Amino acid sequence: MNIVSRNPANGKPLKTYRGHSPKQVGQKIAQTHKAWLNWKNTSHEERRKLLTNMASVLQTRKSEFAVLMAQEMGKPINQGVAEIEKCASVCEYYAANAASFLKDQLIETDASKSFVSFQPIGVVLAIMPWNFPFWQVFRFLAPALAAGNCGVLKHASNVPGCALAIEDVVHQAGFPDNVFQTLLVASTMVEKIIENPLIQAVTITGSTNAGKQVAQKAGSLIKKAVLELGGSDAYIVLEDADLEKAAEACVNSRIINSGQSCIAAKRFIIVKAVQKEFTKLFLNKMESKKVGNPLDTATDIGPQARVELRNELHEQVKRSVKAGAKCILGGNLPKGRNAFYPPTILTKVKPGMPAYDEELFGPVAAIIIAKDEADAIRIANDSAFGLGSAIFTADREKGEKIAATQLQAGSCFVNSIVKSDPRLPFGGIKQSGYGRELGLFGIHEFVNIKTVFVAEN
Repeated sequence: MNIVSRNPANGKPLKTYRGHSPKQVGQKIAQTHKAWLNWKNTSHEERRKLLTNMASVLQTRKSEFAVLMAQEMGKPINQGVAEIEKCASVCEYYAANAASFLKDQLIETDASKSFVSFQPIGVVLAIMPWNFPFWQVFRFLAPALAAGNCGVLKHASNVPGCALAIEDVVHQAGFPDNVFQTLLVASTMVEKIIENPLIQAVTITGSTNAGKQVAQKAGSLIKKAVLELGGSDAYIVLEDADLEKAAEACVNSRIINSGQSCIAAKRFIIVKAVQKEFTKLFLNKMESKKVGNPLDTATDIGPQARVELRNELHEQVKRSVKAGAKCILGGNLPKGRNAFYPPTILTKVKPGMPAYDEELFGPVAAIIIAKDEADAIRIANDSAFGLGSAIFTADREKGEKIAATQLQAGSCFVNSIVKSDPRLPFGGIKQSGYGRELGLFGIHEFVNIKTVFVAEN
């Protein structure tokens, strides 16, 4: 099987990669397991040194990798540089904190000594998407290696160059051979890989449907899984919000990565009292964004990752308009052999429309009008998804209370765009998945939380 990467800006092939056969996959997993038998015994100091080296390699090669992402999946070049810098930061974070996160925790019982120990479990399979082809991998890889685990990667088929580049970074940083390997395989091989007895756990970032299939397979084998799936993040704008700042944040969140982010703002829920003023500001800011060559530093929005994904997005827009939504910006399919889609705004969005019920994975914004604050919260929670949400209000105390207790999502931000941070746990609820990445909770997902009880002599 060959894997061909294509430039979504012009549809031209970039490079052909030879895929791994089932036999080669089995051999690679066995090699990684063998590497783990030694890696699990390394000191925290050794792991810290290598994670720090990895951060340095990423910083040194960030321009190179940003170009690679722009070519393989269309990420605007400036955003690509920022992504690699974020990957370096997660390596540095776990280099600095993993030892304390994994330190034995003494528990007072009737034993002579009792404590909780955090032990690595083995080889973890990562199934990762194309939209953040480096960051999605490193936010799994850094804590996994820091905890003494090893990993194998099944990356999206349109970013094989990124997948192999990550393997090269691990090698260049000085990690032992085979602690991390890339498997160039089709999605049809994933179930067999999960079945391999040397695979101890699986983490996936992807669509809800893909997550369901992985969870079903992993569950049938009693293997731990972490699912970071789709989202339809709601951004609430209340009557007392700073509308200029709110509109700026909403637009920036909607178009990040050309709109292809699970935690990008997708549903904009505006209280009726400020709908006209906000919509005008939002429209002006969306119109000002430049669509173009992802290698141009002036570009805000590059192409969608693949033509078929762009076409699916357009169908969602057309079905929403047919059902009564009004398109006030964009909504036209560009000509040519490319995957571009214009920034688009839909108003009069109601339940039953794709723009209300489904995830729009591209630069398409759905504006939904709420009667008041309570109605806005109701609409925000009226979703199958629960990844992130945000609320904009001048009353910070009220915003904090709503975010903490009333919004149904894994991450709730006040007067800010939703974003992942190495220091904070990240993940969703409902159809957006379960489990957490990053922070203290992320490194504890793939360890044996072991009770040790020592009786009196």
